[in-house]
Amino acid sequence: MVKLILVLGDQLSPDIAALRRADKAQDLVVMAEVAAEARYVPHHPKKIALILAAMRKHADRLRAAGWQVAYSRLDDPENAGSIPGELLRRASETGATRVLATRPGEWRLIEALEQVPLELEILEDDRFLASHADFDRWAEGRKQLRMEYFYREMRRRTGLLMEGDAPAGGKWNFDQDNRKPAADDLFLPDPLRFAPDKAVEEVLNLVEARFGENFGALHPFEMATDAEQAEAVLTYFIDTALPCFGDYQDAMLKGRPFLYHSLISAYLNIGLLDPLETCRRVEAAWKAGRAPLNAVEGFIRQIIGWREFVRGIYFREGPGYLDRNLLGHDRDLPALYWGGETGMACLSQAVAQTGEHAYAHHIQRLMVTGNFGLLAGIDPKQLHEWYLAVYADAFEWVEAPNTLGMSQFADGGLFASKPYISSGNYIDRMSDYCGSCRYSVKTKLGDGACPFNLLYWHFLSRHRDRFSANPRMGRIYATWDRMAEDRRDAILTQGDAVLDRLAAGEPV
Repeated sequence: MVKLILVLGDQLSPDIAALRRADKAQDLVVMAEVAAEARYVPHHPKKIALILAAMRKHADRLRAAGWQVAYSRLDDPENAGSIPGELLRRASETGATRVLATRPGEWRLIEALEQVPLELEILEDDRFLASHADFDRWAEGRKQLRMEYFYREMRRRTGLLMEGDAPAGGKWNFDQDNRKPAADDLFLPDPLRFAPDKAVEEVLNLVEARFGENFGALHPFEMATDAEQAEAVLTYFIDTALPCFGDYQDAMLKGRPFLYHSLISAYLNIGLLDPLETCRRVEAAWKAGRAPLNAVEGFIRQIIGWREFVRGIYFREGPGYLDRNLLGHDRDLPALYWGGETGMACLSQAVAQTGEHAYAHHIQRLMVTGNFGLLAGIDPKQLHEWYLAVYADAFEWVEAPNTLGMSQFADGGLFASKPYISSGNYIDRMSDYCGSCRYSVKTKLGDGACPFNLLYWHFLSRHRDRFSANPRMGRIYATWDRMAEDRRDAILTQGDAVLDRLAAGEPV
């Protein structure tokens, strides 16, 4: 009897687990563009357009391979508006009673599928290198979960950058070599761009009509929307940007949002690229002498280390992870995150490029928008929903642990040994933002003082009971204690004033 084979918008891989278990001769692939998925947060128009265009092209590829595909477009008047509703509609049309699905990457959708009154089988998403059972076995009995040790296990398992039992180059991690500030250079590579074809233009018109009021620019739209284009982006990165990726992966420049980054995370996360094959191609570039080890190791660590690690955390911790707020932060997300006025050049740059491209690299997310959110005491769930909405590569399994755990310390240090906070000095060192800022990064107190400088000490003071005993933060508190009392009082008073302006909806 016919089964319904569910393929979601981030499962656009030709050999996804559910398809491998299906019978091409009789089963029906169900794909659906639905309002519930487009609107559960106010997604960036570029993100919506990428997923819908890639879904339509993937459906065509499946049909060309001999699959029967029932595809629902967002503007189909019969569209039920949700994934469960579309499954029930197709079941009614075909008489199917069974659904075969590959595990979704968000708890809310897993729970919704489990409520569908059909026989449901959910298969492991084996596009990832570590299964949930693999990760749980590794994590069992550990008081703290540290990515570095997990990453070493993944290196051993995959054989990537290994020389027998030892890491290539004698070290597991070359991160210390990857923190150079970049200078603006006319020869920085421009990203590979794709002109919209007819199928993409149809999607763009639909997205503009339905989601044109969402934060972010839809046009120009130049992203890859099928596997061939995504492979071209990867090849272009390896050929043009990988050699410098490691050195400058933490750097930030005004008006140069892409630098030497790969720009493939969205394509990995929706299934247009295979993560292990991607890593092997990058490793091959090092073996051929086309890229240095620090660049290749840093790239591979992001995929088989961080990407796999945060997914393991997300599924191990369960749906309640989204409500973690150990520090009790409850300030509403300021308007500046949606493009509101701010005098802070770093935040202005990061948010503006996010609006334009649905993209910012990891340091802009962690040490600019994330750092400010943590220092200012913003509600971590609101910040989580913002990241989920505005970035094209953001799906909850990868975004939530990075935001709630690594960035906001809302999980109490489950996998971060200390909060990722800094004053303005770090941003000044890694960027050219501060030179054009209304505030002075060198000014620690008084008129024109950088809000990062004030809020850094304000955060440490108000959370002293929690962090003063942290071995990685003892020296910081010793510095605070050596300050004159009147200086400490002035910093806290001026920090209060920054927070009061935020609470009143005034620009900072």
